[in-house]
Amino acid sequence: METIHARVKKWGNSLGLIIPRASARQIKLKEGQEIDIIVISHLPRAKDILPIIPGLKITGQQAKDIARKELW
Repeated sequence: METIHARVKKWGNSLGLIIPRASARQIKLKEGQEIDIIVISHLPRAKDILPIIPGLKITGQQAKDIARKELW
């Protein structure tokens, strides 16, 4: 099983997935081919990512920086 990061885009009255060309080539994906998709739409909340330390105070920007580092 391969993991691919794809972008959802409005396509007429529907939604479509934009799969990067390099990823499509890597898994030999062809136009018209049927595939199964496992969707993980839940992103962890900041409180789930940040360490819980009593008295720890960080700024919103610091929290975003930590979240970016952990998620990307």
